Amino acid sequence: MIKDLLADGEDRMQKSIEFFRKDLASIRAGRANPAILDKIIVDYYGAPTPLSQLGNISAPEPRLLTIAPWDRSALGAIEKAIQKSDLGLNPNSDGVIIRLAIPQLTEERRAQLAKTTKKKGEDCKVSIRNIRRDVADKIKLEEKAKNCSEDEAKKANDELQKATDKYSSEVDKILEVKEKEIMEV
Repeated sequence: MIKDLLADGEDRMQKSIEFFRKDLASIRAGRANPAILDKIIVDYYGAPTPLSQLGNISAPEPRLLTIAPWDRSALGAIEKAIQKSDLGLNPNSDGVIIRLAIPQLTEERRAQLAKTTKKKGEDCKVSIRNIRRDVADKIKLEEKAKNCSEDEAKKANDELQKATDKYSSEVDKILEVKEKEIMEV
């Protein structure tokens, strides 16, 4: 039972890290990355549809993204959705393809993005610590119900703390890489 609790806790911590990585991919650093468009939802024939499901998104140049919609009638809706987003990008359409020029980031914007990145990292660490607390509480309940000995509970809590430390340091490493990417001119 204790092993199941620890395995579940580690699995949830790993999912927090995966979500954090995906979340960071949507923050635009200096170069064009199709992942920055992942959160854009387009009103396609009255149904909210993710932009990635409406066409092919590619980065042919370091500062350019192109969107080739499979249905040309969706061009206007895609342009509107991009303009409404908080990305600050202006779509240029030639009737077939939408081009998004990625402007150079200012020093102020880089600092702001770095701060946002740190906040997301701290949120991920809080999530990991909450998972640790949940699992530790379940271990205490197992101990009270006499399903495990005091020694087993202590050993399980030690393993849980090691896993928490491991995933927290992984968050720090991911943050360090993303910060370098953001501050790179």
